[in-house]
Amino acid sequence: MNVDTDTNRAPGTSATAAATPVADVRRPRRVPGWAAPAVVAVLLLTLPFSTLPLPGVLEGTLNSPATLHLLATCLVFGGLATSYDLLYGRVGLLSFGHALYFAAGAYLAALLMGTLELPLLWSALIAVVSGTALSLVLGAVSLRVSGIALAMVTLAFAQAGSILVIRDPGRLTGGEEGLSLNPDTVPGAFIGVVNTVNLYWLAVAYAAVAVGVVWWLGATPVGRVWRGIRANEQRVSVLGVNPYPYKLAAFTVAGGLASLGGVVYLLVAGGVTSAITTAEFTLTLLVMVSLGGAGTRWGPLLGAVVYTYVDHRLLQLAASDVFDTLPSAVRAPLSQPLFILGTLFVLLVFFFPGGLTALPGRVRAALRDRGRATTAP
Repeated sequence: MNVDTDTNRAPGTSATAAATPVADVRRPRRVPGWAAPAVVAVLLLTLPFSTLPLPGVLEGTLNSPATLHLLATCLVFGGLATSYDLLYGRVGLLSFGHALYFAAGAYLAALLMGTLELPLLWSALIAVVSGTALSLVLGAVSLRVSGIALAMVTLAFAQAGSILVIRDPGRLTGGEEGLSLNPDTVPGAFIGVVNTVNLYWLAVAYAAVAVGVVWWLGATPVGRVWRGIRANEQRVSVLGVNPYPYKLAAFTVAGGLASLGGVVYLLVAGGVTSAITTAEFTLTLLVMVSLGGAGTRWGPLLGAVVYTYVDHRLLQLAASDVFDTLPSAVRAPLSQPLFILGTLFVLLVFFFPGGLTALPGRVRAALRDRGRATTAP
C-alpha cells in the first residue's frame, strides 16, 4: 500500500506538481561600489589622449592645452571643495576660514621656492606640514565654540591672514599682485604649455587623494562619530564620547588637504594672488559644496567642477560682444558673471535642495509617480 508521506502538500495537488521547484526569482544585481570610481578614473586618465572637439563647450579638443588647463583647475577646486565638505557636510562645522589653509600652502611653497630656492619636493612638504599644523592650532582655538560663533572665529582668522598677505610685510607676499612661480626650482616637466598634460595629471592625483581620504575616513569608526556629531552633538556627548577631539581631527585633516591643494594650485596657475586668501573664497567653496550636494560622495567634486567651468565660460561671455545687442537694463546684469551664478544657484537650491547629486533621484521619483498616476483606474 502506497502511503502519501507529504503532509505539507495541499489537498488535490499531485506529487509531480508538488515536486516541481518554484521559479527562482532573483533580484537584479547591484552595481559594485568600486564601479563608479573606476569608470571616472578611466575617463579622467584617458582624456588627454582624446582629440574629440566639443564646439561651444570647450575652446578646443579635449587634449588641447587650454582645455587641459581648465580641467586641471576644476579638479584642484574639486579636491579643495571635498576637503571643505569634510567639515561642513560630514561633521556639520560651518567654517569661514578654510581658504586660509589653501592660501598657506600656496604662499609658503612659493616663498620657499622663490626666496630660499628650495626644490619643489621640499617646499611642498614643508608647506603641507606647516598648513596642517596651522589648522591644528587654529582649530584647537576655534572649536571651543560652535555654531555661528565658530563661523565668526574662523572668519576672523581668515581676515587676519588676508590682511597680512595684502599688506605685504617685508615685500614677501607681493601684495595684491601675488607671487609668481620660480621656474628654476620646479622640474621641467611642470613648466611650459607643452607640459600642461603633466599639470593635469597632477590635478587628477590631488583630486583622487582628497576624495579617497575623505571617503576612507567616512567609512571608519571615526567617520561614524562624525555623522553622529552632525546629527546631534549633544546625544554623542550623552553617550560618553567627547566630540572635541573628533572635530579637531576633521579640522586638521581638512586643513592638511587644503594646504596640499594650495601647492598644486600654485603649479597649475603658475603663481598665487591674494584672491584665494579672502573669506569670499571660502563662501565660494560653500556654494560649490551646496551646489553638488553636501555630505554626498560625488557632490562636492561635481559642484566644484560645474561652478568653476560655468564661471570660466561666463567670464569669456562677459568679455565678448554677445550682450552688446541687448538693452542696457538687461545687458548690465547679464554681463556680470557673479549675478548669473548667484541667480542659477538660488534657483537650484530652491527647486533642487539636495544639489546636483540628488537630481537623478528626484527625476526618477517624478517619473515613477507620473507612471502610477497614469495607470491608476
